[in-house]
Amino acid sequence: MEDKLNPAIVGAFVLVLGAALIAGVLWLAAGMGGQKSYFSYRSVLAESVAGLNVDAPVKYLGVDVGKVRSIAIDPQNSRQVMLGFLIERGTPVKQDSEAVLKAQGLTGIVYVELSGGSPGSPALLPTREEPVPLIPSKPSLSTRLENVLGTVLAGLDQMSGNLSAVFDADNRLALKTILSDTASLTTVLAQQKEAIRAGVADAARTAHLTAQASAQLDPLLKRITAASVALENTAQTVDQVGKQWGTTADAATGGLQQIRSETLPELSRLVAELNQLSSSLRQLTEQTKRTPSSLLLGGPTRPAGPGESPQP
Repeated sequence: MEDKLNPAIVGAFVLVLGAALIAGVLWLAAGMGGQKSYFSYRSVLAESVAGLNVDAPVKYLGVDVGKVRSIAIDPQNSRQVMLGFLIERGTPVKQDSEAVLKAQGLTGIVYVELSGGSPGSPALLPTREEPVPLIPSKPSLSTRLENVLGTVLAGLDQMSGNLSAVFDADNRLALKTILSDTASLTTVLAQQKEAIRAGVADAARTAHLTAQASAQLDPLLKRITAASVALENTAQTVDQVGKQWGTTADAATGGLQQIRSETLPELSRLVAELNQLSSSLRQLTEQTKRTPSSLLLGGPTRPAGPGESPQP
């Protein structure tokens, strides 16, 4: 007697087994039985999203917190791309958080990175007025580098144009003429270097002679200053004597004695110094009349006497 299988039992078994497999897959996909809850967010990027795909990870400071749900061109601005995110509840998305595209390592997998925002900023949560909050975005590193390189290249292009405008045919001819004149001037200066050296030597010699003349005038000025001081002292002494003259006869006698003992010798010395000074000035005047250049070059050299070495 052969055993026959009941088709109804076999069909029920297959249905139960398939339902169990589907439930197991859904259970594993839900995170080992723990169903996660998500908030919907969106962001608008003004750059290319090449390499970014749906279900690409969304990271918060490097931690996976969600995935990209949708990628579409902004219908209001064709230069922008709208991204939709699913982010786990409890993720501290702040109102000043920013979304930026990043590439992972050498593989080039593009994902969305969310910045943490400032600690005092309020949380960005769905509301009745805005059920899908908008997360601000900022350019990615590649976009910033591209903008910087574009600015640098534009500056170089402008500089190249300015240089081309500066070094046109007329300016190149003028520059060539300047260089030729400079070469000619250098050649002339090289030919006249001996004359230039002699001129510098003459200037140094003139400065030396001027210093000698100044040194010779210094003693004369000092003597004139000393004579002036002596005259002032004498005037003060005479004034004191005049004040004391009308007091008493004894004071007059004392004054006369003082004049004889102090003033007259001083006057005699003063007269002698004035005579000597007058003689020196007269000699200087005569010498200047004879040889006016002696003020700078000095007087004639006196010949050496017997047993004396010639003076330089």
